Amino acid sequence: MAIAKAERLMNLALCLMNTRRPLSKKELRESVEAYREAWQNGSEDAFNRMFERDKDDLRELGLVIDVDENSLDGELGYLARADRNRLPEIALDAEEAAALTLVARVWQQAKMSGAASGALQKLRAAGVPFAEAGTYSALEPRIPAREAAFEPLLTAARDRRPVTFEYRKAGAAAAEQRAVEPWALECWRGHWYLAGWDRDRQDARVFRLSRITGKVRSRSGAFTGAVPEHVDVRAYVATFAGEGATATATVRLRRGAGFPLRTKALETRRVDETWDELEIPYGYGLGAHLAEFGPDLVVLGPDDLRADVIDRLRAVAGLEATAAVTLTGAATEGAQA
Repeated sequence: MAIAKAERLMNLALCLMNTRRPLSKKELRESVEAYREAWQNGSEDAFNRMFERDKDDLRELGLVIDVDENSLDGELGYLARADRNRLPEIALDAEEAAALTLVARVWQQAKMSGAASGALQKLRAAGVPFAEAGTYSALEPRIPAREAAFEPLLTAARDRRPVTFEYRKAGAAAAEQRAVEPWALECWRGHWYLAGWDRDRQDARVFRLSRITGKVRSRSGAFTGAVPEHVDVRAYVATFAGEGATATATVRLRRGAGFPLRTKALETRRVDETWDELEIPYGYGLGAHLAEFGPDLVVLGPDDLRADVIDRLRAVAGLEATAAVTLTGAATEGAQA
C-alpha cells in the first residue's frame, strides 16, 4: 500500500532532526518505510529519485539539511541540526499578524499558496498569534484575486520582467496591445490595479486587471524606465481617476442619477426639474469615468474633456465622428434649455 507523501516527508524530517550524526541514504532507506517499499518494489533509481524530491521539498518548506561525511562508512550523510532549524524570537503585534494572514489568503489562489502556507506554519510554531482556519467571523476581510492576470503580473513584477497584454480601456470598443514594465499591484476599492511604465507612451500608467483581456506574456530584456523606490499604486490610481486634482470640470447630470459622481462634487447647482450642474475634480482618466454615465451626463467643459467623452461614446456606439458630435451637441442644447 502506497504511503502518503505528507507522511513520508514527516518521517524523513523526523529522522533527519533526531539524529546526532549524518545518516547515509542506505540508513534512511532502511528507516523510512516508504523508501524501503520503493527500493524493494522498484529499484535503487526509484528510491534515489523519491529521496531527492523529498529532500528538495523539505528544503523548500524551510528545513535546513546539511550534507556531511558519515562517520561509519565514509559515505555522504544528511542531518538537520536543531540549532540551524530554530526560528529566532519573532515579535508581531495583532495587527501585523492579521496583515500577514490576509496576504496569505490573497495568495491562496496563486501558485505561491504553498509558500504562504508554509511561512504561516513556521510563524505559528514560533508562537505568533495567527487565527486558525474556521475561526473567522462573517465580517472577515477578504481581498479576492480572481483575475487570470493577477499571478503572471505579480510574478513579473517580482522578477522585474517586461510584459505585454491586451487592454480594453473603459468606454473603448476594442482592446489594444500594451507593453508594460510592471512595478507593483494593489487592491483598491475592490479592484486590483497594476502600476508600471508604459513603454509606448513613455510614462507611468495604471491598469485595472479586470480590463486585461487574453494572456499576459513575459518578454526578455531589462526594464528601460527607472523604478521608483516606493510605488504607491493607490496614489497612481487616485491621480489617474481625478482624485486630488487641482483643475475642475463642469458637467450636467440627470437628477436621480450618478450618485458616485455626486459624492465627488465640489459644488452642485440645480438647473431645472431634469438636470443638476456639478463642479468636479478633473484629472487624468476622468473622461473614461464620465463616459460610463452615458445619456445621464453632459460635459460642459473644459473642451478637451468634452472631446474625450465624445470620442469614447462614439467608439462604444460605433458612430462616425460628425454624427457623435451632432448628437452630443443636441444633448447639450437640450440640457441648457
